[in-house]
Amino acid sequence: MTTAQQLDERYGRTRRRRWPWIVGILAAVALVAALGWSVVSTQMNSVDSDDLGFDLIDEHSVEVRFQVTGVQGKDVGCVVEALDEEFGVVGWKVVEIPAGDSHSQTYSATVPTVGEATTGLVKACWVA
Repeated sequence: MTTAQQLDERYGRTRRRRWPWIVGILAAVALVAALGWSVVSTQMNSVDSDDLGFDLIDEHSVEVRFQVTGVQGKDVGCVVEALDEEFGVVGWKVVEIPAGDSHSQTYSATVPTVGEATTGLVKACWVA
């Protein structure tokens, strides 16, 4: 037995196993890659909408102008709402926007209401 082996045995030192460390590092890298891809794929399919304005046409309809920014070449759906002075929903409409070549597109939608609206806005948009 060599002197190094005698000292290792005497003081309880053992050989370090590298295999568990390698497996742990590979698992961590795989987890980070999966989370990164999840974030990237979510951002690739996200749609943003901005309200540009509204016009009260009469007591039973409101026209809402909005801009949709996001995915290019995919159909988009948006919910447009009309609200009264107490912010209650008095009308809503689902607007289907066909795929376009532009990254940002401007639209307007006329929303029928059951009462007089004081504002109109886009509630949500999604990739259809």
